[in-house]
Amino acid sequence: MENLKINISKTSNFLLQSDINKYQTAVANHHEALAKKTGAGNDFLGWLTLPEDLTPQMLQDIQDTANELKTKAEVVVVIGIGGSYLGSKAVIDALSHHFSHLQKDKANPLVVFAGQNICADYHADLLEMLKDREYAIIVISKSGTTTEPAIAFRLLKQDLELRYGREGARGRIIAITDPVGGALRKMATNEGYKTFSIPSDVGGRYSVLTAVGLLPIAVAGFDIKSLVEGAKVMKKISDKTASLYDNPVSIYAAVRNALYKRGRNIEILVSYHPRLQYIAEWWKQLYGESEGKGNQGIFPASVGFTCDLHSMGQWIQDGERTIFETVLTVKDTKHRVEIPLDKDNLDKMNYLAGRSLQEVNQMAEKGTLLAHIEGGVPNIAIEIPEINEYYLGQLIYFFEKACAISGYILGVNPFDQPGVEAYKNNMFALLGKEGYEQLAESLKAKL
Repeated sequence: MENLKINISKTSNFLLQSDINKYQTAVANHHEALAKKTGAGNDFLGWLTLPEDLTPQMLQDIQDTANELKTKAEVVVVIGIGGSYLGSKAVIDALSHHFSHLQKDKANPLVVFAGQNICADYHADLLEMLKDREYAIIVISKSGTTTEPAIAFRLLKQDLELRYGREGARGRIIAITDPVGGALRKMATNEGYKTFSIPSDVGGRYSVLTAVGLLPIAVAGFDIKSLVEGAKVMKKISDKTASLYDNPVSIYAAVRNALYKRGRNIEILVSYHPRLQYIAEWWKQLYGESEGKGNQGIFPASVGFTCDLHSMGQWIQDGERTIFETVLTVKDTKHRVEIPLDKDNLDKMNYLAGRSLQEVNQMAEKGTLLAHIEGGVPNIAIEIPEINEYYLGQLIYFFEKACAISGYILGVNPFDQPGVEAYKNNMFALLGKEGYEQLAESLKAKL
């Protein structure tokens, strides 16, 4: 069976071999630091062994819970923000029918998300959509006090209890939270909700392979065992050697840092498949929150081609040369769609008649690659054979471990997020939260 591949050949016009090779010692040291838990943030390395730590019994418990929800709900609302929703959203979108929300006779509930924003219209529309549908909730929060998901849970919990009564609502709420403490854990214990624990040594953006990601993915009808198996294979590949040229994790971490040292401080993740849009969103949080510290770090951006070639293409081709692209390429698609012959040929497309859309898409990818390289944009290619659970599992673990190595190369702790607290403190003060009175006065004077 094929595995994820990485190709750095299209960076050779921009980097010397020595620019890359000089990272070998550091990369090897950082692999060892992860394995021995001696680096910064070593109390948040539980994600490293998750693919092996997930026992058949644990996976079966998640699957059984998902199956039970399917008997009760047409819609399952996943409440969470950041890593508590992006991972499951990314995998579900990548595996779903593009128009699954319009399909009739669905075998699995529609999975939708809440608590990732505080928009009144969004939540009003959500409650309206749920009005005539049987639904259940998966609420995800370590603390239970994060503003966005806590508000969404209040709204939906109240709606469930009004509709089904407190006892009926209890059987429609699953809480994924801290194993011991926190407001949500206390509420779940008091109310008798079914719960899963977020390991205390796994941060939100690294939590896809816990119940945080796996339960919503299982509810949507996808194979969580295959997802975990793909991650397990990538773990074995990345553990085998730290060699830059024999380990995709090592070479990705090294090359992106080598490009950064050459002034390429923006990385654009590119895909030619709409299903991968939220994989890019998950990747942006993973790398942005892990590396953007101490006034340094590569800025993670993303585009969806060929669509964005008609919007962002000009800037990428001719704009400031501070960017590099990482192209997430897919070798084959599930379906073959051929372009038909048209006798009038007014659109001049008959030269493509009989050829598949995948072939045309691949030629667009290759043509764009050549144009961007000639325009001064280095390219890294990451290829998966197809979009399925197994290869998404590989991709997730690959990006997670490469992010940890890359963060260590930068000299930052890849597992904390101190900057996130700044906006929260200001928001609490402006909303009049107790204990923030002094800050509130200071902020009001600035507004």
